[in-house]
Amino acid sequence: MPPLMPLLCVPINTVLVPKKNTRLDTCETQAIGRSKGGLSTKIHATCDALGNPTGFHLTPGQAHDLQGADVLLNNIHEIGALLADKAYDAAERVLDRLFEADCLAVIPPKSNRTEQRKYDEDMYKWRHIIENFFQKLKQYRAIATRYDKTARNFLGAIYLAAAVVWLN
Repeated sequence: MPPLMPLLCVPINTVLVPKKNTRLDTCETQAIGRSKGGLSTKIHATCDALGNPTGFHLTPGQAHDLQGADVLLNNIHEIGALLADKAYDAAERVLDRLFEADCLAVIPPKSNRTEQRKYDEDMYKWRHIIENFFQKLKQYRAIATRYDKTARNFLGAIYLAAAVVWLN
């Protein structure tokens, strides 16, 4: 059982978007990305130590994970540790900010790093808490397939579904 200290998990999840007649210049503003697999949207989320959601951000599917981290890591002074995957192993954008805020970074280093950092492997296993949250969120078909055209409506549906998950 994880301790009840302030904790933040920052994973992402990708949602495929059904093809519709949309203009390319508006896709970026509506968080719809185009790739070989089709149209998609990434949901960036933060959760506390109990798996309760604390924030969401949407980006196009082809965007790097750090674009969501820049937005969600504004309240890092309130947390004790940050659990994230290897995509967040960026010195300037994540690790230095965590060090300045006196926050423990539980992020495994990328394999191509010249100097491998140490991280708490036992605490890293707690990332399943937010993965479980995403599985509960994807039980809602409108979230899993992105029925909403605009990012505002889709984000509202995510918040509504997250509130229902939190109350259960």
